[in-house]
Formats: sequence, structure tokens, C-alpha cells
Amino acid sequence: MPLPRPVPGLVIHYSYLWLEEHRRGREEGIKNRPCAIILTTQNDDSDEIVTVLPITHAPPNDLAKAMEIPLATKRRLGLDSERSWVVLSEANRFAWPGPDLRPTMSGDASSIAYGLLPEKLFGQMRERFVALVKRAGARAVDRTD
Repeated sequence: MPLPRPVPGLVIHYSYLWLEEHRRGREEGIKNRPCAIILTTQNDDSDEIVTVLPITHAPPNDLAKAMEIPLATKRRLGLDSERSWVVLSEANRFAWPGPDLRPTMSGDASSIAYGLLPEKLFGQMRERFVALVKRAGARAVDRTD
């Protein structure tokens, strides 16, 4: 099956590179994880550029920089039942499709997507992320390769 179209709110399976890992010189993420597409744009070459926020089980130190995903949403997406948060203070940015997408089922490119976040939850997430960006409280790692 083909890759899904990247749209804001889509949760994908991705090899996320944490900002701290990037600062230590790593070029690859240590763990594949669900990530939420927060923004899609096009560059001057008409490449689709996708910005994703990581989803983690680690409780945040600062609740202003994360949003918990409701259990019902996690179930609908086919994620586990542990508590999870979308981290709003950092992101990865890459040209779609990019080498760091990870199918959950071998040979099925469409399995990189879990599904869409509910519109209301995504809207709140976007508002809080934009507010952090405006206050320089969010950083992005550009993944070019």
C-alpha cells in the first residue's frame, strides 16, 4: 500500500532524533516512536517539509511543554495503554517522505501512519506549540539525510 499523505494531525511511526542527541553529534534516533505531524510546508524546490512532535511515555518536567494524549485517542490510534505525552518544546523537520519513517508492518508503507488526532486535541496542541515557538521555547532539529 502507498505512503499516506502527510497532513497536520497525522500520527506517524518515525525514528525521532531528540535535540539533546543531536547536540551530542548523533544523526539517527535511538528509538522509533509515534510522532504527530504539527506542520507541513513546501520549500523553494517544492519538496514537502514536515515538522513532527515526539510522543513519549516519560512524564514531562514542565506541563506547559507537553500535552497528555487521552487514553481513548491512544486506543483509536492503536497505541499502547500507558500514559503518553506529546512534547511541544522540540521537533524534527524533514523532507517527506524521508528515510526515518518506519512501517509498523514489514512491506506495508502505509503502516507508518496510525491515524489522525481529534481536531480539538490537535488544535490545542498547535496553539500551545505556536505559543512556545513565539517565546523561543521550542527548537527543531533539521533532518536532511
